[in-house]
Amino acid sequence: MTILTGRTALVTGAASGIGAAMARRLQADGAHVIAVDRDEAGLTALADALPGITAIPCDLSDLDAVDALPAEVDVLVNNAGLQHVAPVHEFDPERFSLILRVMLEAPFRLARRTLPHMYARGWGRVVNVSSVHGLRASAFKSAYVSAKHGLEGLSKVIALEGAPHGVTSNCLDPAYVRTPLVERQIADQAAVHGIGADEVVERIMLAPAAVKRLVEPEEVAELAAVLYGPASASISGTSLSMDGGWTAH
Repeated sequence: MTILTGRTALVTGAASGIGAAMARRLQADGAHVIAVDRDEAGLTALADALPGITAIPCDLSDLDAVDALPAEVDVLVNNAGLQHVAPVHEFDPERFSLILRVMLEAPFRLARRTLPHMYARGWGRVVNVSSVHGLRASAFKSAYVSAKHGLEGLSKVIALEGAPHGVTSNCLDPAYVRTPLVERQIADQAAVHGIGADEVVERIMLAPAAVKRLVEPEEVAELAAVLYGPASASISGTSLSMDGGWTAH
């Protein structure tokens, strides 16, 4: 028996990066994992690597599709996200709405859908993959920062409402994680500035952090395991930083 035997976990953005690492760790801890992503090829590869998971292709910007996802979930991991960089006065309003829909409205819809099951069982864990940008702002990332700040607030409300029912809700707040999304940003920044990828990471991305390294997806999954493990009952309504000292300033 492992700590999540008999439990079901749903992970969004599960086809790669943090989501895939979460899926692997949750399955190792005994959960039946429902992996959700719009990347069908990535989901197929994950399912091949983790036999027994349920892979559900879904575009989280389609809120009707979100409302049709499974409701009998004990551990909800809101992880899916996307990025767009532009000054506020040039930011495409449609892109802004898309980012908030995927990164804030979809987590709300999923929580709304799964909380009744958690309440009925007297146990549930909501793990929101936020970011250091849920605690701090950066220029040119208005939609991402807004969505992450909103997710932090939503997480706290769920924590307050869920407490009488044995449900906790928390955020994980890593700095830059070595994911396909970040790797693309590194390559773009290197091309723009005419410097190497290592210099981009240290001089630009991690300038505010004391620890000059990218976070690995598996590290985030390990921290998430604390939030559904044996010590998790009184950890709720908080944000666990993994930001290399960024917020120590």
